[in-house]
Amino acid sequence: MSKARFQRVTLKLSGEALQGAQGYGIDPPVLDTIAGEIKAVIELGVETAVVIGGGNIFRGVKASAKGMDRASADYMGMMATVMNAIALQDGLERIGVYTRVLSAIEMKEVAESYIRRRATRHLEKGRVVIFAAGTGNPYFTTDTAAALRAMEVGSQVLLKATKVDGVYDKDPLKHDDAVRFDRLEYLDVLSRGLHVMDATAISLCKENNLPIVVFDMLATGNIERVVCGEKLGTLVAPKHYEWPEEEPSSRS
Repeated sequence: MSKARFQRVTLKLSGEALQGAQGYGIDPPVLDTIAGEIKAVIELGVETAVVIGGGNIFRGVKASAKGMDRASADYMGMMATVMNAIALQDGLERIGVYTRVLSAIEMKEVAESYIRRRATRHLEKGRVVIFAAGTGNPYFTTDTAAALRAMEVGSQVLLKATKVDGVYDKDPLKHDDAVRFDRLEYLDVLSRGLHVMDATAISLCKENNLPIVVFDMLATGNIERVVCGEKLGTLVAPKHYEWPEEEPSSRS
């Protein structure tokens, strides 16, 4: 078995990752595949947190653009992330992975309320922690929530799972001459307006030197490969950041 290079990671999944080819909602086979990918990481002994979006069900920004009050639309989007989190929890627990859903909006019948120390303790016990409802505040994306939660629980890296194999200078699905970057610094992302994560999330990571790996979620085994030190996708990190070369010490 490969050795993990990180002890604790935060994985950012878009809601669209769960919809598969059907274009809306949750595709059970896709959900099962993602759950299996996460289980493989857990079996390496890596403490894993997940932040999930809600764009497969409802996207607040689009609703706001069509006239809905932005705050109301964003709260609806947060509810969608809770639905996705519960679905992912079910998928993981059906294959024997213990999980906890922690929501930034109180929903005690279906999820625990987010408390940083509680989340950290769940991770220490080897449970997958799924953070739902973003930051609990309108006007903030789930990308920002992922950056915030990753830093709060002390993750060593933020894994941004996407539909493409890294960060490009332009949309590779529309432009055949798009060029992929192997590595970027935070200011490169901000100054070039690259579509990695929103500016608030990038700024949070920059201020706290949290590396981001942007990689293709659709390829089987990619999460495990990144955790084991394989240089996939695009690394967004400080100039002198180096990948961990040795297996991290085991949990006490």
